[in-house]
Amino acid sequence: MKKFSPAISALIDALRVLPGVGQKTAQRMAFQLLDRQRDGAAHLAVALESALERVGRCNTCRTLSETPECPVCADPERASAGLLCIVESPADVIAVEQTGQFQGQYFVLMGRLSPLDGIGPADIGLDRLEERFQQGQVKEVILATNPTLEGDTTAHFIADMARRYQIQASRIAHGVPVGGELEYVDHTTLGHAFSGRKTVL
Repeated sequence: MKKFSPAISALIDALRVLPGVGQKTAQRMAFQLLDRQRDGAAHLAVALESALERVGRCNTCRTLSETPECPVCADPERASAGLLCIVESPADVIAVEQTGQFQGQYFVLMGRLSPLDGIGPADIGLDRLEERFQQGQVKEVILATNPTLEGDTTAHFIADMARRYQIQASRIAHGVPVGGELEYVDHTTLGHAFSGRKTVL
C-alpha cells in the first residue's frame, strides 16, 4: 500500500531538490503547503513559474539576470575599473555586493574544477573567461572562489591563466573560514577578506 497519493508523492520528491531538504523535511513542507498554506502555495507556484520564464543568465558575467546584460555589467563606471571578481555562483555575487567593498565586475564560474568528478576548465567557462582576458580591459582578477580544495585549485589555475596576459591575480584573504561557503559568511567578515586580499604566488 502506498504511503501517499501520487500527487503528494510528486510534490515531496520535487521539494527534495532544494539544498538541505531530505525526505522528512520535504514531507513537512508538502503538508504545510497543502493543509495550512494553500494560498501561499499558489503564490509560490506562480512566482516560481514566472521566475523560470523571466530569469536567465547575463551574457557577460553569467550571473542570474532578467536582461541580456545584468546591471553590474551594464554600468560603464564598473567596467572602467578593470577589476574582475571570480566567484563560483550567482549567490556569491550577492554576498560580495552586500559588502559594499567591490566596485568592479564579476565572472561566475557556475562551479569549480574537480578532475575526480570530470569537471574541467571548459565545464566552468574558463574558455569564456580567457576571451575576456584577451580583450585587454581586465587589470586585476580577484579570486573569490570558496576556500576548499577544489576552490583553491580553481583559483590557482585562473591565476596562472591571468599571468599569461600580464593580469595581476589576488585572492581574498583572512576572515573566510577554510571549508566555508561565501554565501553564508557575514558581510563584515567578507568585507575584511576583500580588503586583505593578497597576490597569488
